[in-house]
Amino acid sequence: MSDIMMSHWKLFSIIVVCLQISVVLSSKQHNDPIVTVKEGKVKGSLGYLVDGSPYYSFKGIPYASPPVGNLRFKAPLPPRPWKGIRDAIDFGPICKQFNITYQGDEDCLFINVYTKSLNKGAKLPVMVFIYGGSFTQGSGNFFLPDFLLQHDVILVTFNYRLEVLGFLSLETPDVPGNAAMKDQVAALRWVQNNIAQFGGDSNSVTLFGESAGASCVSLHLLSPMSRGLFHKAIAQSGTYDLVQAVGAKERAFRAGKILGIETNDVLVLLDYFRSLNANALTNLTAATFTPDEIYRGLPAKFLPVVEKTFPKVEAFLNEVPEKLLLEGKVNRVPLMIGYNSGEGLVIVKYHVTRLDVYNKEPSFYVPREIVEKITKKQLIDFGDRIKRFYVGNRNITENDLNTICDMQTDINFAYNTHRFAHLYTELCESTYMYRFNFDTDLNVLKIALGLTNLKGASHGDELFYIFYNYLNERAYQSQEKLKNIVYKVTKLWTDFAKTGRPTLDNHLGAIWEPYTIEGKEFFNIEEPFSLGHYADKQRMQFWDELYTEAGLLHISGK
Repeated sequence: MSDIMMSHWKLFSIIVVCLQISVVLSSKQHNDPIVTVKEGKVKGSLGYLVDGSPYYSFKGIPYASPPVGNLRFKAPLPPRPWKGIRDAIDFGPICKQFNITYQGDEDCLFINVYTKSLNKGAKLPVMVFIYGGSFTQGSGNFFLPDFLLQHDVILVTFNYRLEVLGFLSLETPDVPGNAAMKDQVAALRWVQNNIAQFGGDSNSVTLFGESAGASCVSLHLLSPMSRGLFHKAIAQSGTYDLVQAVGAKERAFRAGKILGIETNDVLVLLDYFRSLNANALTNLTAATFTPDEIYRGLPAKFLPVVEKTFPKVEAFLNEVPEKLLLEGKVNRVPLMIGYNSGEGLVIVKYHVTRLDVYNKEPSFYVPREIVEKITKKQLIDFGDRIKRFYVGNRNITENDLNTICDMQTDINFAYNTHRFAHLYTELCESTYMYRFNFDTDLNVLKIALGLTNLKGASHGDELFYIFYNYLNERAYQSQEKLKNIVYKVTKLWTDFAKTGRPTLDNHLGAIWEPYTIEGKEFFNIEEPFSLGHYADKQRMQFWDELYTEAGLLHISGK
């Protein structure tokens, strides 16, 4: 693995490696429940939540056929039926990925269901989670239900294909791109077809995700394939800005050259890719960086794409997101969206190692989507203005860690969250925005990064207030105040899943009001909880000026 890749992905390695320790779910497997889904019968297990209450888990259920052989890179096919009773006691394999070592399997399209009731008339609200991991690593297996199920909802997690295997685009009918996004659609269709058998309400499905998973949620809001498959959405620290409108096919050929084939023929390239061991088709993101990508933007590069249109090929996304938003082509459901106050903590240490480059060429701070719209002269000017806004007329130093964090938070997460909330609200009434700022012993990633001396909640920290696992178990069990905080945070998420509103009364000391164009309301998720207006206003106004000058959709107007 390259030095660049190691630096960029330190956080993601921590997440996946550490969470793998927490996969073993403490449960008593007796009175094993049996449920009939469309393809056959599945046997799950009885377990006990952290609060001692019983629940049922069904793990490793196929929601699509194995995407192997000639199905590699293609949209998923429906799952195959089986005879007899299939065990759903153990997790299915995670999708093929590289994280320190090669892991997972191509046969990985499995779904997990956690529920406290198997009464078909229970009609419990359903929450379907999409994991993050820069589209290169992660799994739904690592997110356990203990905190959320205390509020009487059903949690569904699943695996989707990653990196080249999930996002290769050759701009052909066979491989138009977005196979992983179509995996997610297949999982949502499976939920519609089967969740009633687990006590769930197929008419009350909340799709939520974090980081790359949140980017996916924002795209499901725009995709015609996803229409009617969910009824509420939560996007945690991510929007559609990672979409690859151009350049995906060129990256595929660069990957081919790295793997030993130099050709200009997409069919030859495809045959070669299908002949390779799946391990070869991981760990290629940094290897395919252009010189500009080494320093600009987040490391994710095998991404959702705007597909070319082909006869009899259903596209997940065939228009750029901005156009869909302008034309009002969205799946209009209530939206909860937000970011963490210190998202940029995940990038701070990497950034410090390359301060000489950024101080000399601050134009690398300019986001890719702006670069594509401006001249080289403007690019230099924008870079200088960004540097000057954050530190004045001097270079950034190792003593500016909080400033670096704020800058990276704004560039990669905060402004795009504001922008999406604003644009979506212009089309739909029910948008709720938050800023997560808890800083406790549950901030597992901030602690792992060794940055507890800095302010804010890191990228990914809110996950440990929503999902129980080995990494937060000790702190949660030993501190009553943390149990109280977790209950309040998860109640916000589950109240939204139940009603489309994250607070129904004043039990937190404040009511979370909807975002409006005029007030830019947001909820401070910290003690004390409070309603605010225009989070990080001065910094957001600066970025809005740049987006306006670049002619992009922005907050202050179209």
